[in-house]
Amino acid sequence: MRERMEDFSELKKFVIPPNTRFEERNIVVENDAIVGAGSKLGYGIIGKKIIVGERASIEGSIQGEEVRIDSWCSIGGDVYCNGDAYIGEFASIDGKLTVFGDLEIGRNVRIGKGFEARGLITIQNPLPVLIFIFLYILELLRLGRLEEAEKLFEIVEKIESPLIISENSKVNLEVLETGTDLIAESSRILGNIKAKNVKADRCEIFGSIRAKDIVLSSCRVHGAVEGKRIYLINETEVYGYVKGDKVYMEEKCRIDESITGRKGVWIKGKIELPEFDWLKSDEDAESPESVSRGADDA
Repeated sequence: MRERMEDFSELKKFVIPPNTRFEERNIVVENDAIVGAGSKLGYGIIGKKIIVGERASIEGSIQGEEVRIDSWCSIGGDVYCNGDAYIGEFASIDGKLTVFGDLEIGRNVRIGKGFEARGLITIQNPLPVLIFIFLYILELLRLGRLEEAEKLFEIVEKIESPLIISENSKVNLEVLETGTDLIAESSRILGNIKAKNVKADRCEIFGSIRAKDIVLSSCRVHGAVEGKRIYLINETEVYGYVKGDKVYMEEKCRIDESITGRKGVWIKGKIELPEFDWLKSDEDAESPESVSRGADDA
């Protein structure tokens, strides 16, 4: 049970799952998407299950099989849902709302171009699905009702390999800015990335990267890379300069412009990556062993 609770720590990171595409108007994901509270997106979102946190704003349209939009959110385009939809109070949709399943909608919702719902319409303020499930799980655990809590975990696990846009992030054609760590895999990303730490694997990034620790594996970066500790492995290509305190680079990697390492540049046939604390679960990161190892790596 503890291991499954630790999986929720991923919601604290900005996660771009495999085969995510940043297009001119939309972010397209193969599975689900979670937009954290207070985030600002200059795109629309196309996916399966889409959850938008409180006071988030999305300039484009939303298209999914299930859509949940929290209170005080603003959507600049249309909302198209093949299944059930949940719209929190004081949310605004500039375009049209189309729902082929049931619609649960809060009070004082503004819809610019009207709505169409094929199923049952209920007017009330829906509780955000993730908050409801987590609070209920915590209460079941407090009461010792583990079997019922396990059944609710099955509901959470139905959120498949989601795109997670962490709280208060800013994402548009020019910038992808977040105060958390960013993890990306096998995706096409537009915009200059600014994050706490960055790990990207098999990605093509059209923009620069700025973070503390940066790990790029089999990536192509059309811009500069700046950080404190930078690791370039598995034939990564950077079409710009690389600047950091320490730069670790494998021989088959390519950098078009200059390499600056204020404390050193290491170029080897094979680079062994350290065990970064920010890639571990919260419990592992706080263990005495990891704290000691982190001090050694600094």
